[in-house]
Amino acid sequence: MYKLGALQANVCRLRVARIVLVALALGRLLIGIDAARAQQNADLNYPERPIRVVVSVPAGGGVDTVTRLIAQKLQERLGQSVIVENRTGAAGNVGAEAVANAAPDGYTLLASSPAPLAINAALYKNLKYDGAAFEPVAVMSLSPNVLAVKSDLPVKSVQELIAFATANLRTLTYASQGNGTTSHLTTELFQRLTATRLVHVPYRGTAPALNDLVGGHVDLMFVDATAVVSLHQSGRARILATATSERLAELPEIPTLEQAGVAGFFSTTWNALTAPPNTPEAITTLLNEEINAILALPEIEARYRELHLIRAGGSRAEMKDFVNSERRRWEEVIRSANITLE
Repeated sequence: MYKLGALQANVCRLRVARIVLVALALGRLLIGIDAARAQQNADLNYPERPIRVVVSVPAGGGVDTVTRLIAQKLQERLGQSVIVENRTGAAGNVGAEAVANAAPDGYTLLASSPAPLAINAALYKNLKYDGAAFEPVAVMSLSPNVLAVKSDLPVKSVQELIAFATANLRTLTYASQGNGTTSHLTTELFQRLTATRLVHVPYRGTAPALNDLVGGHVDLMFVDATAVVSLHQSGRARILATATSERLAELPEIPTLEQAGVAGFFSTTWNALTAPPNTPEAITTLLNEEINAILALPEIEARYRELHLIRAGGSRAEMKDFVNSERRRWEEVIRSANITLE
């Protein structure tokens, strides 16, 4: 399990986020801690009824899958039902607004991708919630983004792709999950750092975008590794590089973008759990500790490995610092590319 404090230290040092792996202290696994948590729950009288987790993205994706996995374990540990509800629309704004207006009592939580917490405030002029006001609980997972191209694109490396794009300005097309999504903004960052110009083709979600990449209708896409590793391994798409600080264990032959010559490049998709503004710290701290304990379970580690995910966790303060750094980074990209949405 990897703490966000280590991530934040490298964000400050490199001006973009880097993941530094930090093992959880073995003390977290001691039986005595579970007993202490149980007593803390009793002292708080929380939870006394079911907890509702609003997922701001559609069912079936990475955020939804991880949320349901964690929710099941949280239900077992707390002794109360944890109900997962998908409330989608407007790049996560529908679900985020619903949670922002919920009672700050710990019984309604938000599970989201970066959009509502770190991106949408810079994209939308009239949001009805403040993404920075949500109380941090925990970052549940990190999914590395990778640069994938269609299988018959005549380039074999990032440098060949840059050379081809430079010689053929506004010829290559790139897919995204939609305007303002992580895949869109990551490609904007790539264009800025490489002085290339690509044609944006936005889709409604990852699945249709990948379908057209595999079908050869678009040339490339930045997408989370979870969604594309199997396509790469079957030869239906080709991963040129990862947007991580280190090579991925499942793709040791694939360089990072920095190793491929694009200095300072980092991008990850993450899944965060937050609570409505002004939720008591005692409740969010308890939830944070429970989720950290869940992330340390061997069965969770094994499942994350199958999904090509990185366990996150860490303290609430580390999460706040991490989300703030992500917000600053994407705001800079959005301003530079002059992206606005209604």
